[in-house]
Amino acid sequence: MRRTATGLLVAMAGLFFVARTFRDVHPVWGYVLAFAEAGMIGGMADWFAVTALFRHPLGIPIPHTAIIPVNKDRIADTMAGFLQDNFLTVPVISRRIQAMNVAQALGDFLSDPREAEGMQGTRLRAGVANLIGDVLESLDPEKLGGLAKGALRSQLEKLDVAPLLGQLLGAAIADKRHMPLFEDFVRWSGGVLEDNEPMIRTMIHERANAIVRWTKLDETLANAILDGLYKLLAETVVVPDHPVRLKVEQGLEDLAHKLVHDPAMQAKVASLKREVLANPAFARWLDGMWERGRAALLRATRDPHSALSGQFGESIAELGGALQRDVRLQHLVNRFARRTVVGTATRYGDQIVRLVSETVRRWDARTVTGRIEGAVGRDLQFIRINGTLVGGLVGVLIHAIDTVL
Repeated sequence: MRRTATGLLVAMAGLFFVARTFRDVHPVWGYVLAFAEAGMIGGMADWFAVTALFRHPLGIPIPHTAIIPVNKDRIADTMAGFLQDNFLTVPVISRRIQAMNVAQALGDFLSDPREAEGMQGTRLRAGVANLIGDVLESLDPEKLGGLAKGALRSQLEKLDVAPLLGQLLGAAIADKRHMPLFEDFVRWSGGVLEDNEPMIRTMIHERANAIVRWTKLDETLANAILDGLYKLLAETVVVPDHPVRLKVEQGLEDLAHKLVHDPAMQAKVASLKREVLANPAFARWLDGMWERGRAALLRATRDPHSALSGQFGESIAELGGALQRDVRLQHLVNRFARRTVVGTATRYGDQIVRLVSETVRRWDARTVTGRIEGAVGRDLQFIRINGTLVGGLVGVLIHAIDTVL
């Protein structure tokens, strides 16, 4: 677009010299000359105006030029203030989040993140992914990590875990989603029993008295115990109304009820949560999770298709399907998202704004200029083109009025 605008200006200059040569041949050349002359003036004026935003025209330090590089710090503060006043306010965030079904939108995206959307949608997604990657790389990892981990820890401290676990467990029991997990656990127990069968036999032999060992009854006893355990595990998996299954299901139902309604159980869970959050191991786990999450997000933004492929991609798709279908899960996720976003904006709004301002301030003038010019430069070149053409038309109009008068 820059070459097009410059080429149009050069064409106006060429037309000017041609019209100046033939202006006495016919009156129409006077209009052409006026058009070319005014077009050059308009094109040069708009070239100067556009260039003065980003740099000194022709390298000459004319006052009030290179506006963006000179005022980089003020632009950073203005951007931060605009972000805080227009986006990071509780009423704005609450209104926007309340009208959004975050869980449904997330489920739609996770279920088929690579759905064909047309060229425009593909370009938009690629552009957004690259923008997120650039922002993540440019922000201070330690400050951003401290902000994210602090917000997560704060939300976990305020989160009432027991009722949430009780509701999730109750929903799983009502939909019979807990039984496959229980059956897998029983099968795993059978595998552990089989792998450690020699050790169990040895324990039985060592604990049997001399008479039992002398009569070889210890081997019979070991076989009977192991066979009984194998039979119990197998029947537990196969028989739908097996007493062990019923007992486990009843225990889970009681646990779900206590998590939701029993203050003593809720107090125990809350105490356990506080112990976990205060444990230094949790802080190290949180640090590692943040680093892995940030690295994974960077990889996803740079190559979103490969990041969402394979078994991980299938798991993500299954999670998306659950978010699409389960209304109760949507309600829980949406409520958590609203509380998290509003709480983060309230508690960390000033730090987010300061982070944006300090990041832009750290950028050198060339980086700021390049990014802004790359974002809006195409439209700025249209200003030059329009200035050239409109200037030419105004020149023709002025020449016509002068001829009439």
